[in-house]
Amino acid sequence: MLPYGRQNIEDDDIQAVVNVLKGDFLTTGPAVEAFEEKLAHATGSKYAVACSNGTTALHLACLAIDLKDDECAIVPTITFLATANAVRYCGANVVFSDVDARTGLMRAEHYVEALSYAEKMGWSVKAVLPVHLAGQAVDLKDIADISQKKNIKVIADAAHAIGGTYNDSPIGSCSYEDMSTFSFHPVKTIAMGEGGAITTNNKDYAASMKVRRHHGMTRDVPMDPWAYDMKHLGYNYRVTDIQCALGLSQLNKLDRFIEKREALVQHYNQQLDGLSDHIEIPHRVRAEKTGWHLYAIRLNFDALDISRNDLMAALKEQNVGSQVHYIPVHTQPYYFDLYGERNLAGAQKYFEATLSLPLYVQMNEEDVIHVVDVLKGLLKL
Repeated sequence: MLPYGRQNIEDDDIQAVVNVLKGDFLTTGPAVEAFEEKLAHATGSKYAVACSNGTTALHLACLAIDLKDDECAIVPTITFLATANAVRYCGANVVFSDVDARTGLMRAEHYVEALSYAEKMGWSVKAVLPVHLAGQAVDLKDIADISQKKNIKVIADAAHAIGGTYNDSPIGSCSYEDMSTFSFHPVKTIAMGEGGAITTNNKDYAASMKVRRHHGMTRDVPMDPWAYDMKHLGYNYRVTDIQCALGLSQLNKLDRFIEKREALVQHYNQQLDGLSDHIEIPHRVRAEKTGWHLYAIRLNFDALDISRNDLMAALKEQNVGSQVHYIPVHTQPYYFDLYGERNLAGAQKYFEATLSLPLYVQMNEEDVIHVVDVLKGLLKL
């Protein structure tokens, strides 16, 4: 079976975890700090804060800017649920933005439309959470330029994009955004089982998030050895040394992983060349290093004699996995009940056409050829 994504665990990764299991620390210890230092270096940021997963990373970032229940944040509707849910954890409202129908990325004009909608609703916009989708970078400079004029914080959801660049800086460098968040779920480029992180160049944000991930506990003044203070409500969002040992080992291979994913994407593109009437390969938004997480094609199902459901089922029967990334979040029952119907046409068009094919490091060119041959056979192309 070729799933749409999976982790790449090698002997040195296993040994790194074994070393921790034989050591003195299983939870927060030296491996966490080493991982944070390595991630900050890899992204070109000043600070990195590791946490339990990508969702808690988003929540910690929202807490760091003190997002409140009388405020709102703008989130593109093509994303995983966690991007919007983190805003709701703070009690704030979510204003969903539309996206480009070809790429699924929020553009400046979509951001401006969402700002107008928030103003119409009478909501104060505190933050925007642009999403790097499938590995491709959203245009952070345009979004940051708009945000700075309105004193809006920018939290980039970079769960898909580690290892790529934007304007010649690594994704997560925070050259334009206040913070970037990452996920290290097994289908991502870097796997930790579960795990997440936030990068930032703001010392106060980093310090706040480190406290809040550990129940809000501090020992910042001379105290009795058993004493601590809790000045703010915190959470148990810590990550373990076991996870960070794996993450650190994986980070050492980041460049190799990105190069392999790029090669597989290029091979897919070559194999699908000439089928543009029915299959659109991923539209590359800029000629920069891309940390491809997904290979998401777009299919013209109106011109094909098969539905997406039937195609996915038929692919699975031939041991080819696929997935849809993502159902527009504003259509989910929770958000529909909360905010009512929204007409976000670009997002709907992207959703109706998109399908993610297998993409992970262990694949080879023969696997890509097999996937494309199966796909062409099912589509009668």
